[in-house]
Amino acid sequence: MNVRKASAADAAAIARIYNEGIEERIATFETRLRTAADVEKWFDGVHPIVVIEDEGAIIAYASTSMYRPRECYAGIAEFSVYARKSARGRGAGKAAMVALIDAARGAGFWKLVSRVFVENTASRALLRSIGFREVGTYERHAKLDGVWRDVVIVEKLI
Repeated sequence: MNVRKASAADAAAIARIYNEGIEERIATFETRLRTAADVEKWFDGVHPIVVIEDEGAIIAYASTSMYRPRECYAGIAEFSVYARKSARGRGAGKAAMVALIDAARGAGFWKLVSRVFVENTASRALLRSIGFREVGTYERHAKLDGVWRDVVIVEKLI
């Protein structure tokens, strides 16, 4: 597997992986599938995005995005990590997160945060294995397909 910084040219591959997660309903409240054009907007020059390639194909990615617009939170980024369904369990998500942590630190961020569905035990275990801590639980955080879902808040000081 090869780790590298993502570019806008990777947007279609990233969208395909993200759309798998949207369709599975295991990792995001989003329900609208994304296009390459949607993903291209993520490349703002501030928030790092990394990809994992295997045999020339992108199999996972991790990205950061704005946490809050207030200036005092400028050093905190939200993150996401997704692996292609066929690549899960092979360490691609972990490799992407390790690379993202380094890239986020290099970009001047001091903390990464996210929310993970309570029942997403694989993601929770991955994040614990690389030093994220579970801060607490947001109960009834949002509805997905008409059902209230709880999420665990995770953070890592970098």
